[in-house]
Amino acid sequence: LLSSMVSAKNLLILALCGLLLELPTGCHATDTRQPRLRLSHKELWDLNRTSIFHSPFGYLGLHVTLLDEYQERLFVGGRDLVYSLSLDRVSENYREIHWPSTPLQAEECIIKGRDTNECANYIRVLHRYNRTHLLACGTGAFDPLCTFIRAGHQSEDHLFQLESHKFERGRGRCPFDPNTSFTSTLIGGELFAGLYNDYWGRDAAIFRTMGRMPHIRTEPDNEHLLKEPKFVGSYMIPDNEDHDDNKVYFFFTEKAVEAETGTHAIYTRVGRTCANDMGGQRMLVNKWSTFLKTRLICSVPGKNGIDTHFDELEDVFLLHTRDSKNPVIFGLFNTTSNIFRGYAICVYHIASIRAAFNGPYAHKEGPEYHWALYEGKVPYPRPGSCASKVNGGLYSTTKDYPDEAVRFVRSHPLMYQPVRPVHKRPILVKTDGKYNLKQIAVDRVEAEDGQYDVLFIGTDNGIVLKVITIYNQDTESMEEVILEELQVFKVPVPIISMEISSKRQQLYVGSESVVVQVKFHQCDMYGTACADCCLARDPYCAWDGISCSRYYPTGIQAKRRFRRQDVRHGNAAQQCFGQQFIGEALEKTEERLVYGIEYNSTLLECIPRTLQAKVIWFVQRARDSRKEEVKTDDRIVKMDLGLLFLKLYRMDAGTYFCQTVEHSIVHTIRKITLEVVEEERVDEMFSKDYEEDVTHKMPCPVHSSIPQASKPWYKEFLQLIGYSNFQRVEEYCEKVWCTDKKRKKLKMSPSKWKYANPQEKKARRSDHYRLPRNTADS
Repeated sequence: LLSSMVSAKNLLILALCGLLLELPTGCHATDTRQPRLRLSHKELWDLNRTSIFHSPFGYLGLHVTLLDEYQERLFVGGRDLVYSLSLDRVSENYREIHWPSTPLQAEECIIKGRDTNECANYIRVLHRYNRTHLLACGTGAFDPLCTFIRAGHQSEDHLFQLESHKFERGRGRCPFDPNTSFTSTLIGGELFAGLYNDYWGRDAAIFRTMGRMPHIRTEPDNEHLLKEPKFVGSYMIPDNEDHDDNKVYFFFTEKAVEAETGTHAIYTRVGRTCANDMGGQRMLVNKWSTFLKTRLICSVPGKNGIDTHFDELEDVFLLHTRDSKNPVIFGLFNTTSNIFRGYAICVYHIASIRAAFNGPYAHKEGPEYHWALYEGKVPYPRPGSCASKVNGGLYSTTKDYPDEAVRFVRSHPLMYQPVRPVHKRPILVKTDGKYNLKQIAVDRVEAEDGQYDVLFIGTDNGIVLKVITIYNQDTESMEEVILEELQVFKVPVPIISMEISSKRQQLYVGSESVVVQVKFHQCDMYGTACADCCLARDPYCAWDGISCSRYYPTGIQAKRRFRRQDVRHGNAAQQCFGQQFIGEALEKTEERLVYGIEYNSTLLECIPRTLQAKVIWFVQRARDSRKEEVKTDDRIVKMDLGLLFLKLYRMDAGTYFCQTVEHSIVHTIRKITLEVVEEERVDEMFSKDYEEDVTHKMPCPVHSSIPQASKPWYKEFLQLIGYSNFQRVEEYCEKVWCTDKKRKKLKMSPSKWKYANPQEKKARRSDHYRLPRNTADS
């Protein structure tokens, strides 16, 4: 019983001092590529930085989103449902359309062997058709259907209706299976889609449907065109002012027919076709006669000349620039290697893609030959080119093309030269296994020292990373700066959709069940000092002389002279010269008094606001004016949570200073006075309580036999460390100790607490209060 009493007493002492601490497993030093700020779901909510939409039906089944700046709405397609959400605040003023599969559709689907959940109507297509209508298509229990949704003009916010009298078969427009890969884009009333166009998911094709032009598709059962592709994205990118020369680009991965290393190699492709392609006259009738493709490379150059390739495209983002003909393309890739798991982001200029399509074709003489550059005669018009004025204007339609040109493109759809990224390397690589990257959206920002692309990267555990990358031309290397790690979902679920509104500075993030709206930035989170603001290196934020606030390239002239910002270098010492002390006066060093019991473990907690700062500990011993840096060893360990003493000695007493160093800026963020309670004093206190008069020193002063003047034992310990917040501690102790079960234990005879050997008694008592997790923090 004495063993349990002493053990319980020590737990109570720990609780009184605020010491019960769960130490993390695998403690490690701070990672230099850590996010500068890490914000939890609750912190984002408390800061009013997020707005959350939950479906009133308890499920969403999100598969597609459409951000419409004209309507100022976010349209969301899910399972049997279409929602219209406000871009200002997604949680308010929403509209919904219920569009389930019919009972007959569902029944037939189940009879064919599909699961009940698969036989719902999953919305996979949402496009703005005109100013008042959306095109919507759903899987319809493996029998896809399309129709229009009347959304009205911008002023008709209340209008959101399904036009059920205009239902059409969705074959070639929408996949059968809700879980297969799919991409589509609507251009001038024509829908271009990459999908699997059959019940069993075997017929992969690129289609053009709707509109006035004839329906057209890739030739079926031709593995040279598409071989088990995973469709990721599609865009129309004009080459010039001639609309007849417009081309549609498709981004996908597939099994590579030209791979020499094995039959299962996966490559990422960019495919291209003319928007006005009418097919051939005698061959490739109603089939693409301009479709070409080439490899999209994202790799890290190796020292031995062997590159590390990231071959599987996860997501693609088209960043529009002031020149509509020259957008920037961001690809998020993962590696298909069995050795390691990694992700990379590569950037491509459309000029590089056009150069590959204007270059030589790939050619293979026969089954035993290798793929090589085609060096024979190329027919006119150039295979893959459009029937347009800029290409000579001799042909008004591809149906007029000579058979030789059509035959050539049919047998040579692959280009020889791949497309390489800007700087010939990724702008970001993640191989640490910490994140699985799934989605990407990009915002281009004008800062004081240039233009930056802010990457918002969605992961499979509900986290959004806000990142910038900086290219060093001298060293030909990329610096990655993770500005923020945002846990946008309460439950860590995969992010499957991200839409971005630069106009509103908002990100719209979707999971299978929730849509969250997140503000791009919250500058005051970085701190109240000029140095904190400049060290953040956030292109959205600058020091304006008073606070860290939003940076505007064309801001008020009166404030321009006070703005301090250095995204490239984060040189706060130079930027904040003469400004630092304004902020530092507000950033007072926090002071704490901590008690630790001799020979126990003790943690001096210190977690800096920024995870990128280096933490250095100094100690000032009693009656010693100088400070010295704390040297770590097997007994004293530096952790992410603070400084851990695995076994505390009397000589460890003193004043400890927790300092952060970041880009030469030093800040003392916490001053901790550590006092060590000697083992003998605690031992004497327990001996006095339990051996002199146990019956008069019960923790629960409720028995009639206890005089009113007697004090519970824990008050002796409070005298040792001080009576701060005494009433609260006393209430806590009574709640912990004064239960019926414990009262019964305390009624037992004092004779049962005796040991025959006094040495055994002392050793047993010491063992129980020398716990491995014991830190004292007043």
